[in-house]
Amino acid sequence: MLKNSVLHKNNTRGGANHGWLIARHSFSFANYYNPDKMHFGALRVLNDDIIAAAKGFGMHPHNNMEIITIPLAGELEHKDSMGNTAVIKKGDIQILSAGSGIKHSEYNKSKDSEVQLLQIWVMPNCINITPSYDQISLNVADRYNNLQLIVSPNKTDEGVFIRQNAWFYLADFDTNFTQNYTLKSKGNGVYVFNLKGQLKVNDTLLDSRDGYGVWDVAEINLTAQSRTEFLMMEVPMAGF
Repeated sequence: MLKNSVLHKNNTRGGANHGWLIARHSFSFANYYNPDKMHFGALRVLNDDIIAAAKGFGMHPHNNMEIITIPLAGELEHKDSMGNTAVIKKGDIQILSAGSGIKHSEYNKSKDSEVQLLQIWVMPNCINITPSYDQISLNVADRYNNLQLIVSPNKTDEGVFIRQNAWFYLADFDTNFTQNYTLKSKGNGVYVFNLKGQLKVNDTLLDSRDGYGVWDVAEINLTAQSRTEFLMMEVPMAGF
């Protein structure tokens, strides 16, 4: 493993079981605190949640954070203080720019099936802006042996717009498929969260739900050791 890297194994994550919510935390969150796992550059939160049928989070506030929600299974109903109401499912990507302050709720739309989702918080490059909301639907098939862009600081790109110099990708690689990724911005790092299968990032092997961050590099290599699905996040490292 490279010196300028960090490996977070699945079984080292924080977690909580509230009955209606089973949560795993890659970084310190709520009642889970680990001084060695506060953030990875601008990446502040990476939560891996399962919400029981007909349950969810009531209205609660956020400010000055970019909040990305990625459903993995089921349907999640979103409502917020800006008047937005939406249901998101696998293939959809949602972002809230909380800015000067926003309230929202998140509920499992189904009465008999759980919802699985990732929720990610990124520290923004500007504060106290007017809050905003965006949601897109992408073709899941387009991430087969491909890095599908889902979050970008460029409004002309396919992904949702983020107020940070960050790019997120979802991928579904077949066994032995390999691809190099060149970082888009100097001073950024890359954090890979492996959803399932086995993935080698440079020389480090990731099993399901392992996370691996690397910085001070211009390029990384991604090689699937089995059929694998993963999330890759390029974020700024300095100043956080």
